[in-house]
Amino acid sequence: MAVPATKDDLLAAIEKTFAQLEDDLDRVPTDAARQRVLDGHVKDTLMSPADLVAYLVGWNQQVLVWHRRREHGLPDEFPAVGVTWNELGLLAQRYYAEHAEDSWPALRRQLREAKDEIVAVVDGYSDAELYGSPWYGKWTMGRMISFNTSSPYANARRRLRSWLRRG
Repeated sequence: MAVPATKDDLLAAIEKTFAQLEDDLDRVPTDAARQRVLDGHVKDTLMSPADLVAYLVGWNQQVLVWHRRREHGLPDEFPAVGVTWNELGLLAQRYYAEHAEDSWPALRRQLREAKDEIVAVVDGYSDAELYGSPWYGKWTMGRMISFNTSSPYANARRRLRSWLRRG
């Protein structure tokens, strides 16, 4: 799939990759959701399908935090409070821990809700607002949203599908 360059492309990419991800998540047996069977986001670690969904929930919610902070005129905190870009593995582990007690259905629901909220945010912007100027460094708002929605959805699918084929 091409990198989205318009609002319509971004919305289509989010919806398409999310629907495909949902299909793959439907194939994960509930009793296997907490088994550490996938390569983790930190070298030489393993994560469960539930951890993978927690990671996606965390990043989707982080995108929403960025937008809320901007709406309220607060300074940016990229990628997240107390974390630098070279500590993304630690952030992933934080997301796993934050959702360690969540059931598989609850995680899936949280992911759908966060994705739907991002779609609503995107819907409120014009092409010019999403892609007309840099939002963070050289990246436009649309590209930052894509980096944290459709791209990781596709990456998660690759991880899940590889594991599901082995099983």
